[in-house]
Amino acid sequence: MSMIGLVDCNSFYVSCERVFQPRLCGVPVGVMSNNDGCVIALSNELKALGIKMGTPAFTLQPLVRSGQIHLLSSNYELYGDMSQRVQAVLEEFSPTVEPYSIDEMFVRFDGFAHAPLLEHARQLHHKVRRFTGIPVCVGVAPTRTLAKLANRAAKKIPAYQGVCILHAGSAETRNLLQKTELGDVWGVGRRLVERLALMGIKSAWDLAQANPKEIRRRFSVTLERTAQELRGVPCIEMIDLDEARQRIMTSRSFGKLTDDLDEIREATRQYGQRSAEKLRRQNGLAKAVLVFLKTNPHRQDLSQYSPSLVLELPRPTADSREILHAAGLALERIYRKGYLYQKGGVMLLDLIGADRQQLSLLDTPQSDAERQRSQKLMDVMDTLNRRMGRDTVKLGMPTPGAAWHLRCAHRSDRSTTRWDELPKVRAL
Repeated sequence: MSMIGLVDCNSFYVSCERVFQPRLCGVPVGVMSNNDGCVIALSNELKALGIKMGTPAFTLQPLVRSGQIHLLSSNYELYGDMSQRVQAVLEEFSPTVEPYSIDEMFVRFDGFAHAPLLEHARQLHHKVRRFTGIPVCVGVAPTRTLAKLANRAAKKIPAYQGVCILHAGSAETRNLLQKTELGDVWGVGRRLVERLALMGIKSAWDLAQANPKEIRRRFSVTLERTAQELRGVPCIEMIDLDEARQRIMTSRSFGKLTDDLDEIREATRQYGQRSAEKLRRQNGLAKAVLVFLKTNPHRQDLSQYSPSLVLELPRPTADSREILHAAGLALERIYRKGYLYQKGGVMLLDLIGADRQQLSLLDTPQSDAERQRSQKLMDVMDTLNRRMGRDTVKLGMPTPGAAWHLRCAHRSDRSTTRWDELPKVRAL
C-alpha cells in the first residue's frame, strides 16, 4: 500500500540555532524577522511566557536585557543549509522526498506493512535528530491531508513519541478526525470554516462524511479533494519542484530609509546577482529585467514614490553582467532625489529554457563564441560560490555599513557555509 509521510522540523529556526549554541537549549528563544522587526519563530519556552508570533521585538527588550529571554536575528543562510541536511538524511529512507517548505518535507513509503513501516518511521525520526541535531515529528498516512493531521497528532500527543501512522478507515483515524476542528485541516481557512458550520460541518470527520459532489457544487473542487483525502483517497499531488519558475524576484527592505543613489545602486546590484544565480540554477534565460523602489507607505509624514521600470534585454541571457547593466540603467531612470526609500528589488521576466533559445539570423560565429565564454565564466563563479561559500566571487564590492544592509545585530554565525564563521574550540 502506498503511504505518504510528512516530516516537520520542530521550532525549526530555533532548533538550528540550538545545534551550534547548546546554551540556548531549554531557555526561551525567539528569532526575529528581517531588520530585527518582530518575532517570527518561538521556542516552546518562549510561547509559555505568553509571547505571540509577530510580537514587535522592541517591546521585548526589557526581557532581553534582564536575561529572561534571548532574541536572535534571522540567519536564513544557516537555516537553508540545515534544511538541505535534513533532506539528505530523509533521502536515505525514501526514494522520493518532496520539500513542502523549509521545515516540512513529504516522503513516500511504498510497500510497507504496518509494523515494518512504524519501525522505519521511528528510525527516520531518530536519525534525523542524531545526524543533524534537528528534532522532527513524523506523520504517515495514505494521503497528504491525512499525513498533515498525523504529523499534528505526533507533535501534540505525547503517547505517539513523535511518530504517528494513520490508516484509512481505522478506529484511530476516525477518532482523530472527530476530535479535529475544521480550522486545523490543511487548506481549510477561517472563512470556509464559517460557511461550512452553517451546513453543520464542524469537524474533520464531518467534512470527510459530506457528499463530495455537494461540496464541489457549493464550494470548490479544491475543497472536494480535501474531503476525499480525509477519507483516504489520494487527490492532491505536489507541484513539480523541478518545474522552472516563470519569473524570479529578489527584494529586501533596507536596514534603514535612504536616499543615497550609490547605496541603492549597490543594493540593486546585489539583488540582480541573486536573481541571476537563481535563473542559472534552473538553466534559464531572461528576456527582460524589472527594477522597483518603494518608500515607506506607513510614513505619511514623508513624500511617497514607488516607481518601477521594465527594460528588455538585447538578447535572452543568464549572464550577471548583462542583467546588472540593464538593472543599473533602469534604476537611473526611476530614481528621484528627495525621497527616502525603504525597499527595492529586481525581477527577471519572460524566462525561457536555455535549450529553447532562438538565435537571430544576424548571429555570427563570434556571437556564439561570446555566449560560450559568458556561460563558462558564470559556471566558474557559481562553482566557486557553491564550494567556497556565497559571495566568494561577486560583481562589485558593497560598502560596509551601507543603509541598505539588513539590520541583524544579533545574528549567529553561519557555521555550515562560511569558512570564517566556523565554530572555534579553545583549549583550557
